[in-house]
Amino acid sequence: MGDLIALRPAVLAIDGGNSKTDVALVAEDGTLLASARGPGINAHVTGIDQTALILDAVVKQAVSQLDRRHRVPSGWVARHTVACLANADLPEEEAEHAAAVQAQGWSATSTVVNDTFAILRAGVADGDAAHWGVAVVCGAGINAVGVAPDGRVARYLALGTISGDWGGGHGLGREVLWHAVRAEDGRGRDTVLTSYLTSHFGVERVEEVTIGIHQGKIPGDDLTGLAPMLLRAAGEGDPVAVSVVSRLADEISVMAIAAMRRLGLTGQAGLAIPVILGGGVMTARNPLLMSGITRQLTEAAPAAEVRVIDVPPVAGAALLGLDQVGVPPAAAARLRAAYGIARPGA
Repeated sequence: MGDLIALRPAVLAIDGGNSKTDVALVAEDGTLLASARGPGINAHVTGIDQTALILDAVVKQAVSQLDRRHRVPSGWVARHTVACLANADLPEEEAEHAAAVQAQGWSATSTVVNDTFAILRAGVADGDAAHWGVAVVCGAGINAVGVAPDGRVARYLALGTISGDWGGGHGLGREVLWHAVRAEDGRGRDTVLTSYLTSHFGVERVEEVTIGIHQGKIPGDDLTGLAPMLLRAAGEGDPVAVSVVSRLADEISVMAIAAMRRLGLTGQAGLAIPVILGGGVMTARNPLLMSGITRQLTEAAPAAEVRVIDVPPVAGAALLGLDQVGVPPAAAARLRAAYGIARPGA
């Protein structure tokens, strides 16, 4: 099992998403010592103080799993903290979250970035070379990031429709309801989404769902879970669902392509460009969605290598942490094995 010092936490990794928060404690040799899961965070809704309280509670769950011999003698939770957080989109938001994380006293040093960086790091190769490529995350929301080999970064505001975004589980759920209610009242095309939606909510008419949301009896967040319904209907050939999924393929593709173009990557011959896709909508691997994305990316950037990564994003945060504390590549390989992540290119 190695000596006790090696088995003390070197990295506290945090993935704070809209729907859940994951925490991992990782030793210098890449051993996964403890992990915990708690509720999601959204500082835009609850404020930064409540976000910090949620993160601290989940960190304490993970620490409670450690044998006392394996705790850091200084009283820190780990040597370094990496927190990859949803809704830390603007530089000032990252700075605010970073100050809140550092104030918790979990480690001497800490890094806070948007959660898209965790997906990117989990999907690219380990080693001393720069960890670069493009990552598109489509889960509860949608976002993307691009990192060039020289470290330049391309990002999006990711503030919803006001910043040009479309897609993500919540947006897709709204599309499902929009099309279903229009089919029901005669304004739109017939679609199986109507019957799927009434069955899902246990009602006779779609308008009951709309009224329930309007009156606050059905939480608007319940729409986030409707994406699988949409993908199922598209797989069955429903024209309305197919049109929405095709639009999603367009949106995911254009986010990746635009990031590559902003970084000057598309015209570099012979340079394989990692394009990492993550989030619950992507990991469903819907054939229509995947074929649309792959086709468009290949046309725009023939060297693009599309990979769907179906692992907890906290693993990517932990890999970032191992990079930052300066451990041998074997540590990253051990951590990947713990999470069942195939080594990129293997």
